[in-house]
Amino acid sequence: MSQHDGPPPAIRAAGLSLRGGHGWVYRDVTLDVPAGGLTTIVGAGGSGRTGLLLTLGGRMRPAAGTLAVHGHTRPERIRRLAALGLVGGVNDLDDALSVRDHLHERLRPGISRLRRRRSPAGPGPAATALRQAGLEVTVLPDGDRTLVRHLGREQRLRLGIALALVDEPRVLLLDDVDAGLAADRRAALAATLRALTGDGRTVVATAAAPLAGPRAGTTVELRRPAEEES
Repeated sequence: MSQHDGPPPAIRAAGLSLRGGHGWVYRDVTLDVPAGGLTTIVGAGGSGRTGLLLTLGGRMRPAAGTLAVHGHTRPERIRRLAALGLVGGVNDLDDALSVRDHLHERLRPGISRLRRRRSPAGPGPAATALRQAGLEVTVLPDGDRTLVRHLGREQRLRLGIALALVDEPRVLLLDDVDAGLAADRRAALAATLRALTGDGRTVVATAAAPLAGPRAGTTVELRRPAEEES
């Protein structure tokens, strides 16, 4: 499809390359991410999918190529539009803090103290984020006071999604959404990701395999950089 057909993409990348201390992290990546849809970047370990995700969110600067997110090219502006779910080594959860603690820390400074004191299970932006992320705090051992160390892999992923949604991003970036989950739980999480696009939000996820189910969205295959070389 011509780049002039249809609505403009939420993310447009051309020739993106990132080089690390041990060589190329990813190389010569060109893609258009449709606005208001779900796109999954699929690749094996070492393909650079996490590095690419961070670049698309304005958190890593590529060595080459161009990137625009909703027409913006400056990293600081992109970071205001795109929020990250959990990315290992970047924004890990604190096992010693509760679900409530993490949400309160994430709430923007402009939110009133009264709202900050409310339980995330009650009215307010935290409750909305939890609901959209599909994290049901009533089933947790201590409700929203449950420590993160007691959460399972899927619950951690969903808490990471909720934390990102507090910022009301136009683009949601999620890493390794299929890691450590059984097939039925991967399907449940995929359904949540599709639902998150319902209000026009763009969701980009990385995974080792394509997401299953109806309306699986767009899949982009990312190969190891060495495989790209002739």
